[in-house]
Amino acid sequence: MRRRNSQMEEVVNPDLIAGTRFQVALLAGGAAGTSVDVILFPLDTIKTRLQSEAGFFKSGGVRGIYSGLLSAALGSAPGAALFFTAYESTKKLFSGHFSKQFESVGHMTAASVGEVTACLVRVPVEVVKQRTQALNTGSSLASFRLTLQSEGLRGFYRGYTSTVMREIPFSIIQFPLWEFMKSTWSEKSGQPITAWQSSVCGAIAGGTSAAITTPLDVVKTRIILAKKGSSIASGSILYVLKHVAQEKGIRGLFSGMVPRVIWISIGGSVFLGVYEKVKITLSEVI
Repeated sequence: MRRRNSQMEEVVNPDLIAGTRFQVALLAGGAAGTSVDVILFPLDTIKTRLQSEAGFFKSGGVRGIYSGLLSAALGSAPGAALFFTAYESTKKLFSGHFSKQFESVGHMTAASVGEVTACLVRVPVEVVKQRTQALNTGSSLASFRLTLQSEGLRGFYRGYTSTVMREIPFSIIQFPLWEFMKSTWSEKSGQPITAWQSSVCGAIAGGTSAAITTPLDVVKTRIILAKKGSSIASGSILYVLKHVAQEKGIRGLFSGMVPRVIWISIGGSVFLGVYEKVKITLSEVI
């Protein structure tokens, strides 16, 4: 903590970040994930419906814009908590083993480990949530029951590979960029970065990553929403990319990009800003 202009501001201590304890990352990640998923859920629904094979209006348009919120609310905290505990633990493991110019390698590795771990929770949540958003099942519970009855437990992990293959490129762009911007801002200002500055960096990093990885997000959505046994449901990522390109052209591969970029830019700001804020607060009391 330090005073500036007679006001108390919370700042991020670089040494504190490197040594973030397990319970702090767990609680801060859970709070950040829940905040984003609940606040920005309508944008996520619009993005999902734009990417569905049936199209935006046949998938529900703007009706039932909060369909699937329950599954997102229940799954966001454990998914985000898993990501940040794995991310911080891996980053700490790599700290000190790379020179300054190779720090991004550690951040990329940490982000990848975090995503693979978090997707163990995130994918079942995505399956239930997206089917509720786009298939008019009525509720998260109905989607859960339908998936369990028709596909068993394996059905909840349909799209795991495509989700991981979307999340890893996303995170190896977002997190090194986020860390780099925070470090640069701190060096330019000559003082530790504040939580709101981290939030701004998160918005830029998130929006950039979202735009670049939209085609992979389209593939993930198509695989999750496809009928059981269809060529898309059992197809490879490359197969689905080709299918979408042939069906709707390049524009089809970037379906939902605008709401996705808006959602993740705001989400990155809230997610990483809340994470830093809670982490700073908890580190002082735990």
